[in-house]
Amino acid sequence: MQRKVILVLIDGLAWQVARDSLGYLLGLAEAGRASAYSLCAALPSLSRPLYECILTGAAPVDSGIVHNGVRRLSNQSSLFHLARAGGRRTAAAAYHWISELYNRSPYVARRDRHTNDDSLPIQHGMFYHCDDYPDEHLLLDADTLLRLHAPDFLLVHPMNVDDAGHRHGLDSAAYRNAARRFDALLSDYLSDWLAAGYQILVTSDHGMNADGTHGGSLPEEREVPLFVLGDGFSHHPSLTIDQTMLCGSMATLMGLAHDKPYCPELLA
Repeated sequence: MQRKVILVLIDGLAWQVARDSLGYLLGLAEAGRASAYSLCAALPSLSRPLYECILTGAAPVDSGIVHNGVRRLSNQSSLFHLARAGGRRTAAAAYHWISELYNRSPYVARRDRHTNDDSLPIQHGMFYHCDDYPDEHLLLDADTLLRLHAPDFLLVHPMNVDDAGHRHGLDSAAYRNAARRFDALLSDYLSDWLAAGYQILVTSDHGMNADGTHGGSLPEEREVPLFVLGDGFSHHPSLTIDQTMLCGSMATLMGLAHDKPYCPELLA
């Protein structure tokens, strides 16, 4: 079955903060309307390498995107590429590094901030380039893309949690409250997106440490949440999922041909 997918990638959200702070998502899981898991991020636990990992299934040591300063197009086949090759429509409301990985590099704001080009892997995009770009605006961008283009795959990528973590560290009110705020904002959209026929994954690229950074192997840097919503998922009570399996699992959910690793136990 060909399903439509939304991936909500909350940048920089550690599992321990997610399990304590995301009251709406946790409430859905408690009510049996979502499933909550933790997964272990690949190394190094940095943003650009893990965007690539999540969206292509390639670990950083294999993709060559090994730190945030590697500024070039991906040489892997991403979920955006797979979807476009399968005749599906793609969109992203996301940080500009996503555009640099899959559309054009370097990112030029006047050209790339609003993208509508069927020849590109991300055909419809609203990209931002300030880490404090409000999550409320980002979600409005994502919902606008959904309403205008009805994409088969939509990436929603907010940055305020990561920004708060870098400014204030893991054990801070600001970091926890940024997670709580995004959870509340997201609650205004999820039921509508589910009603529109989307399967939804909510996860993070990496966590955060007490130093206000990440990149290494501390549990708080590597353990991230995964919430899944929709009838395309098995909702098994306990699963071990590798971050490299997310791309292939979403591709399988969408009915796309691929050679990516995936987690069959995650899917219905």
